[in-house]
Amino acid sequence: MASSKAKVTLKLLIDTKSKRVLFAEAGKDFVDFLFNLLRLPVGTVVRLLTPQTMVGTLGNLYESIENLNETYFQPDTTKLSLLDPKTPTGNSSDVNPLFLLNDVSNRVAKKFFVCPNIFNKRTYQSHMYVSDVCDTTCPHCNNHMSQEMAYVTMEGTKEVKLEAGEGGFVKGVVTYTVMDDLVVTPMSTISGITILNKFNVKDLGALEERVVHFGMPEGLKLLKASLHSKTVLTRVFLDPEHY
Repeated sequence: MASSKAKVTLKLLIDTKSKRVLFAEAGKDFVDFLFNLLRLPVGTVVRLLTPQTMVGTLGNLYESIENLNETYFQPDTTKLSLLDPKTPTGNSSDVNPLFLLNDVSNRVAKKFFVCPNIFNKRTYQSHMYVSDVCDTTCPHCNNHMSQEMAYVTMEGTKEVKLEAGEGGFVKGVVTYTVMDDLVVTPMSTISGITILNKFNVKDLGALEERVVHFGMPEGLKLLKASLHSKTVLTRVFLDPEHY
């Protein structure tokens, strides 16, 4: 499970005169978090933010489901399936949907294990059990499932093996620029100059570089702000609590 104390580091460029974040210099973990927001089911988003903090009527809809007696639901439907939906990958949403706050084990290459006796040469019988936890007891023969299998993804028509330490969505060898409105681009010196010109920054002395930490509280604030604001980073980091 994820730790609520897990954090990543961002470097912000702030215009102190207008009190706004121009952009953030971010690594892979933060960009993976942003991209993963697009994969969250709506029910998970509402559950994370709590109905009381939701903008609009989705919070009311969520509370209606909570308050409706189970007897009103179809036999093959439960309130939990709506209030706590599974992620698109099929994993239960009790795995932290904020993604970047998961244990490091969730961000390395996936590993799967099978029983060494997956095929019995003597009886010519096989059993196709697989686990993502090494040494899990095999339900068929009670042996330890310790034989690792290679995990591959399909990229077009080419199979690509995930290397340890990669995972996520973007590569970790690149630094990214994240704008206040969450536009993400690879960082470069030229792009930084272009941003200053875009915002008509004349007084370079008014610019402040600030290192901030991004964890569960900031993640929830960003998720909420992203639903109704185009100045997301400013709202997360430069509200009265932070500025």
